[in-house]
Amino acid sequence: MRKSSPNGDTPLVAPNPDDPRLTEQVSGVDQEGMPVETRVTVERPLTLFLNGREIVTMMTIGDHPEYLAVGYLLNQNMLRPDEPVRAVEYDAELDVVVVRTDTETDFEDKLRKKTLTSGCAQGTVFGDLMERFDTVRLSETAVLRTSWLYTLLKRINTMPSLYLAAGAIHGCALCREDRVLVYMEDVGRHNAVDKIAGYMHRHGIDGCDATFYTTGRLTSEMVIKTVQMGIPILMSRSGFTAWGVDLARRAGLTLIGRLRGRRFVALSGTQRIVFDADPEAIDDDPPALRRKGGR
Repeated sequence: MRKSSPNGDTPLVAPNPDDPRLTEQVSGVDQEGMPVETRVTVERPLTLFLNGREIVTMMTIGDHPEYLAVGYLLNQNMLRPDEPVRAVEYDAELDVVVVRTDTETDFEDKLRKKTLTSGCAQGTVFGDLMERFDTVRLSETAVLRTSWLYTLLKRINTMPSLYLAAGAIHGCALCREDRVLVYMEDVGRHNAVDKIAGYMHRHGIDGCDATFYTTGRLTSEMVIKTVQMGIPILMSRSGFTAWGVDLARRAGLTLIGRLRGRRFVALSGTQRIVFDADPEAIDDDPPALRRKGGR
């Protein structure tokens, strides 16, 4: 896996809340009718083409469109993990990104099988999304120390982000031990996941010893995407769905939810957790989230 900064504290990729393209200043009134100015998150359409054929138009904040495009295709099983990507071309004026491969894909058959799924707005999952799921073998030697978990939660919750600056955003992080390697945000949690999947594919990162953090719910599709990325541990501040838990157990994925301060619940893959930290020594509600009232 690629290394982060020498001291491990600086992610390879992190949100930039000062990017003027990502938020706008909007006027309004507060609960007392007094004028206020506030920052709001920008969303814009991004149309994805695969080898010259239109696939989908996504609503996104617009950063890292190349990673979003590749990750979307990977997680929808329209691009194989071992399939080389010849080029990714982004046109900012047209809000279009084109992914080019050396060989033709079978995406038209997959598009005919699409169904609606749970998610922020309408998500799309294909009838054969489980095609790779049962073939993935997650690392049995990967571990998550609770001391790493608490350090990661503190770092993620205090990291400069669009969430703290403007809200209305989901975040996902690729982590190793107690370090955040890549942190992505977007208006839809699946966009943030796909950006990380695309980054991993483009930079040759293996997820076998990684941990994945999301602010979103631990649904079936979130579990499927994590497994497809080869990551053995998934955790979230949010809760679970029954099918998400069933699929995690089926794949041998470590699934940790309701992670707030010192508290969490693990419903799958608990053998990977090493309980080496004293929960009573942990702040039960991080200061950054007290200010925002939680994600």
